[in-house]
Amino acid sequence: MAATPPDPGYMTVLKDGTVKQINPVTGTRVWTVPGRGNRPLGVPTAAPRALDPADRGRHCAFCERRYLETPPEKSRVVRTADGWETLYRTPAAQLDATVAEFRRVPNLFEILSFDYWHRNYGFQLPERVKARREAYLSSPEGLDHVLSVVASKLRASGVPAADIDAMPVADRVELASGFFGGGHDVIIARRHFVDGAVDDSQLASSGTLTPEEHARFVAYTVESMRMSYDVNPHARYVSVFQNWLKPAGASFDHLHKQLVAIDEHGAQLDAAIAGLGRNRNLFNDVGPNYAAPRGLVIAQSEHAVAFAGYGHRYPTIEICSTSAEPDPWRQSPEEVRGMSDMIHAVHAATGPHIPCNEEWHHRPPGVDVAMPWRVLLKWRVSTLAGFEGATTIYLNTIAPFTLRTRVVEELTRLRARGRIAPGLRLGDEVPRSRDPLRYTSVG
Repeated sequence: MAATPPDPGYMTVLKDGTVKQINPVTGTRVWTVPGRGNRPLGVPTAAPRALDPADRGRHCAFCERRYLETPPEKSRVVRTADGWETLYRTPAAQLDATVAEFRRVPNLFEILSFDYWHRNYGFQLPERVKARREAYLSSPEGLDHVLSVVASKLRASGVPAADIDAMPVADRVELASGFFGGGHDVIIARRHFVDGAVDDSQLASSGTLTPEEHARFVAYTVESMRMSYDVNPHARYVSVFQNWLKPAGASFDHLHKQLVAIDEHGAQLDAAIAGLGRNRNLFNDVGPNYAAPRGLVIAQSEHAVAFAGYGHRYPTIEICSTSAEPDPWRQSPEEVRGMSDMIHAVHAATGPHIPCNEEWHHRPPGVDVAMPWRVLLKWRVSTLAGFEGATTIYLNTIAPFTLRTRVVEELTRLRARGRIAPGLRLGDEVPRSRDPLRYTSVG
């Protein structure tokens, strides 16, 4: 009989119920103290306000009747009689000819600007991007749109209106290069509120989409990530994330994801690569292999597994692809759909009133060690304060065991109502098996 491996000590439950945790990848230290998780989780709201039907589609700058308030879109996903279609190079005059279920537009206030890439790396717009820019600007509607958005950005930066008006058109157009070849994009969903909403408490979140709609959202994001790498050869990593509600960093309470091309891997990815150098099976060993015997697995399907994470600053559900292919854009449509269904189910269980961050983690190009595509859903239900700053010990208000119970119970209710995709085994239905993540089968 094989000897039982020693407990690595990632979680320790003390006699009073305190749970001390260490993140096995980053080394982050977290405590969950009894009693601190009894506070309400959702964002406190005033009495809901009735929605004016005349405002439909105009609630924020991301809404479908305010297309001209965002920079020129790079593409959009529309519904057709045959299903779904992605449209590219839509001219300004045709923006209202179709309804975009999802749009990819440049972020008006990007983290790394086009000027950053141009000055530091000599990055130039690729010829196909130049052609798209010239085509868009060649129409009066396109030129007016670009000049209007540039003016909005300059005003937000404190430039007086008179100075903007005095600026030559050519100079203002030059400032729009990032609208076409920049590396920070936003993928915006159509709805601000759920269809048929009557008051402002009925926000449309990832979990209120249908599984099919969410699958298009995820597949479109995966394809956009691949294209971000293709456009900028200097990008070492494309960070993909979703901020839901203002306490989680969202500028608008309107569903959207962000993609940011950066020139570093970041400390977390560097730590993961180093860990994989020591243990190729790291993400099995510190993920499902550790979570399963401790009752932390939330759900599993043919293509994904979700479990309550530990050693995170906030309550976190970890979702891992079980595909042998590490790169999301090279996975089969069925594998990407499997990840989408699991992410959607966890969002649906979370609900639209809990602020959360959705973080994607993947192997960047040029890294020869395999790692699984992972998505972390973090509930932003606490605020970091002086204790964390002084000690770098973080107080997570919900223990992993409690988080697992809450999510499994809600998923069970949602499944009974047909709200999540079929094919997900929940909680104790998940069979015990080692190494469900198959990324180690490739180089």
